Amino acid sequence: MKHQPLVTAAIAVATTLALAACGGAQDDSSGGGGFTAEPAEGGTVHVLQNADFSYLDPARGWDGGVNNFYRLVYRQLTTSAPGSSEDPTEIVPDLAESLGEASDDGLTWTYTLKDGIKFDNGDPITSAEVKFGISRAWDPEIGIGSPYLKQVIDAPEGYEGPYKTGDLPTIETPDDKTIVFHLIKPFPEFDAVLSQVNATPFPVDSGAGDEFIHKIIASGPYKLAEYVPGSTIKLERNENWDPETDDVRAAKPDGWEFTIGLDPATIDERLIAGQGADVNAISGNIQPATLPRLQTPQLKERVLEFPGICTTYMGLNTTKEHLDDVRVRQAISYAIDRTTIVNASGGTQLGAPATTILPTSVAGHKDFDLYPSQDGTGDVEAAKKLLDEAGLADGFTLTLDIRSQESMQAQGEAVQQALERVGITVELNLIDTSTYYETIGTPSQQHDAAITGWCPDWASSAATFLPPLFDGRNIYEKGNGNLAQINDPEINKRIDEIGAMTDSDAANEQWGDLDEQILELAPVVPLMVAKTVLLPGENVAGLYSSANAATGGIDYVGVGLKDPEKG
Repeated sequence: MKHQPLVTAAIAVATTLALAACGGAQDDSSGGGGFTAEPAEGGTVHVLQNADFSYLDPARGWDGGVNNFYRLVYRQLTTSAPGSSEDPTEIVPDLAESLGEASDDGLTWTYTLKDGIKFDNGDPITSAEVKFGISRAWDPEIGIGSPYLKQVIDAPEGYEGPYKTGDLPTIETPDDKTIVFHLIKPFPEFDAVLSQVNATPFPVDSGAGDEFIHKIIASGPYKLAEYVPGSTIKLERNENWDPETDDVRAAKPDGWEFTIGLDPATIDERLIAGQGADVNAISGNIQPATLPRLQTPQLKERVLEFPGICTTYMGLNTTKEHLDDVRVRQAISYAIDRTTIVNASGGTQLGAPATTILPTSVAGHKDFDLYPSQDGTGDVEAAKKLLDEAGLADGFTLTLDIRSQESMQAQGEAVQQALERVGITVELNLIDTSTYYETIGTPSQQHDAAITGWCPDWASSAATFLPPLFDGRNIYEKGNGNLAQINDPEINKRIDEIGAMTDSDAANEQWGDLDEQILELAPVVPLMVAKTVLLPGENVAGLYSSANAATGGIDYVGVGLKDPEKG
């Protein structure tokens, strides 16, 4: 998944725009005052958000907020079904005519492109452009987003993408419409791998260096009209997008306008007032201080709530002094006060304590708590005993990376207070939200610990949770998801064994067992599963959640306006 939005998913954990949640299609009885009504054609949807997107380039960006944005402008061979569908977790064809055809040994997958698919400049999208776009994932500077392409598709040793190395021979293009992938080993969920945002096609030889930092070459229904970093993004219709080729994106609005850099409290006030163009606005989670005001009759009917799918956790860097001792990591796990973490995050309406890595919404979840305490407030005595055994009875100091947002800082302060009780001094290192995931995902810049989160890249399997976070063979110099930098042979072995299983139900059960096996080593501390409480403008329609595409928040592809002339 992605960072929470890292969320999350991917990665996840979460920006103000999408500290998200899940659920299938919602009917009007679930709240939201008719927000699932069919939108009309036309108008502009406004999105109010605090932080800028991490990157416009899908090879670099990979978190819940930007992944949803990508869905408006980019397409892949496959994608997640729209949030309004019967099963929004399903992977469906997008640029491809159908899902992939696998060889008998599962090592070769073949796709055929649809007719009539084009970039926003009118040039056709052929197999060559699909191959080129995917091969960018191997570039050591650019390919810092979703890791699955590199982990699953075979590539020559030392391959570093099209700009540095050149052609990737393990992806074949026998003609303009056919593309053939050779895998390292069988991977039954390969269709889902190709739904990841860094599988976006681009014109051959484009996008080198920082070309796509402020630029988009669109394949979806919208193209970039204006981008002022940290301020505004405006999208307009892509006249070369053919709706006959796209069963996923309704694309009802004429345009989208993202206003960036707003104070979260200001966003709430604007949504509550609902004046002018704000009747056509959506945003991310309501701030905790605003929640009591939503109980008024006028606002209550506009509230939209989705349950959580993303796990917020604290990664412990096992390469750092003291944290390389499992007893110290276990002591921290005992000492954490999850009740205070939830309260600092807005209370039980916005989150629930988590004691496992896999949330209940992900297939394979297993219920357990290896570090129990009374009411989830932490077991100080158990923590002190372990620190004493590790020779750290007098405690030590660690640095915790957090996003420079009020709610995230509150989580950091809750960790400070909990660990202070056992003699551990926590110093907070605030990092700008727009660069947070890149910073903590660069081991040379990572400190002792980091609060982040993870959301499923496809919710039907725990394979998108545990391998990206704990496979020691996939620790990268940039774009690293294994924040603990744990490289345990037994964990790696189990990842391979479960990944090779063809019975998905049996595999998911084993993923749940592996969750417990991993937490015995305490490389991370699960903190909470975030919930979503939204207050959309009264004129917005087509609001459905998506676990895959929007980390449980609103799936943009169905959003539009009830009355395009309003506002």
